[in-house]
Amino acid sequence: MIPLRLEEVRALALGELRAAPGADEVTGVVIDSREAAPGALFVAVGRGAEFAGEAQERGASVLLPGDAFAALAALASAVRARSDARVAAITGSTGKTSTKDVLAALCRPHARTVAARGGHNNEVGLPLTLFAVQADTEVVVAEMGMRGLGQIRALCSVARPHVGVITSIGPVHLELLGTVERVAQAKVEIVASLPPGGTGIVPADTPVLEPFLDRDDVEVLRFGGDGDIRLVAFEPPRLVADVAGERVELEVPFTALHQAHNTLAALGAYRALGLPLDRAGEGARDIAFSPWRGDERELDRGVLLIDDCYNANPPSMSAALAHLVRRAEGRRTVAVLGDMAELGPEAPRYHRDVGAEAARAGVDVLVAVGALARGYVEGAGGGVEAALAPTWEEAVAELERLLRPGDVLLVKGSRAMGLERVGRALEGVYA
Repeated sequence: MIPLRLEEVRALALGELRAAPGADEVTGVVIDSREAAPGALFVAVGRGAEFAGEAQERGASVLLPGDAFAALAALASAVRARSDARVAAITGSTGKTSTKDVLAALCRPHARTVAARGGHNNEVGLPLTLFAVQADTEVVVAEMGMRGLGQIRALCSVARPHVGVITSIGPVHLELLGTVERVAQAKVEIVASLPPGGTGIVPADTPVLEPFLDRDDVEVLRFGGDGDIRLVAFEPPRLVADVAGERVELEVPFTALHQAHNTLAALGAYRALGLPLDRAGEGARDIAFSPWRGDERELDRGVLLIDDCYNANPPSMSAALAHLVRRAEGRRTVAVLGDMAELGPEAPRYHRDVGAEAARAGVDVLVAVGALARGYVEGAGGGVEAALAPTWEEAVAELERLLRPGDVLLVKGSRAMGLERVGRALEGVYA
């Protein structure tokens, strides 16, 4: 981290500051007392005050803030103000973490790059990303999530991005926002917050976004479809794109078409950061997605597991089901689908729609997990062999009965369902 003097931290008046003996500056900010060390500032978030003594014993200074989120934002803003790095911020209903992973990989061979870890994208995660910035950092790839209007604007006020990416707009967070139009309004704050001369990267063929893209002092590039950034060919591992008139060819370590779509968004941001398109392939070889974003693992008996259980909503479910069938190449397909959260009053309908999508895609077996998951079975009708499993443990039991040698298995559901445990359990069963 770019160091901050303790007197500067004290001047921010964020709460009670307990300086470590002999300390005069902060060289890192942590929220986990186990990571505390000399030179660090431990910020007590939530129940963190209970561990302040442990952090002090480890040699860290301690901040007991009046408002933990405001304190983290103020500290991160102070670090950001000392950095000349160019910042690309990524949001979207689906694909933001994977797009972040792709963009970071493309950037690293050409610029000293800091990227958000995992899904660090909220009022805690974004400051943690900025606390990793060093004096020589040239590019920061940040991720921004939201639960309502104004939240992305607030995150942008801290990160001050030059490039804003919207990966997709879909029916997510409807319990709070109500309509997809309001989702678009919330997401487009990432473009509205750019400085004059900045660049917005947004999905093509998304009419719900267009009324909000009313700035004439930023460049707006559209990706996908017939947009400014288009997919020319995707024959894994070969991906060919047209990026604002320039042909780019990559060798990529994935087979999913939706990840190719995310790569288009990343290429647009990479170009906007001023990095060489003719050398983008140097980083593409090292693309590695965060856990549970389509991880593939071979189980015993020739079963291929596609572990895509980090989160789920209707668009990402459709993309995952299509990928399952393409990836199987004629092998028998089994989909374990958990509840999709935060869909509001229309949640049952969205679950039925996904079930119908599974049937149309040609999925052979469906295991529906959770209270809302009955809708998957109802939507699939009689064309798919289906089983209901209220819990992940019961889903594993059903799979022990249903799986056959050579099957291709998809596991996907919202984060609250914890379906990563299905893959772990099966590795024990079939190892």
